[in-house]
Amino acid sequence: MDSKVLIQIGVIVFVAIAFTVAVIDLARRDDAATTAPTPTIGADGARTDPLREKLARCQVLGETATRDPDCLAAWADNRRRFLGQPEGR
Repeated sequence: MDSKVLIQIGVIVFVAIAFTVAVIDLARRDDAATTAPTPTIGADGARTDPLREKLARCQVLGETATRDPDCLAAWADNRRRFLGQPEGR
């Protein structure tokens, strides 16, 4: 084969790969733009949940929270909620 032909084939392959990458990138951007944002809990949501307030207080306490009965109860309630266990357990 002639070196000109090899160079032309290489350029064609490079352009095809670059085009494919560009199309995939555009498709991903379109999907990201059409996806609805997930709702988050705002600052007012944290104020209405007393458990969140207790957990925040325990976080500030640091290691002393491991001996605080209110923090231990708040953590137990948080675990119960997370695991979906009924209130009585």
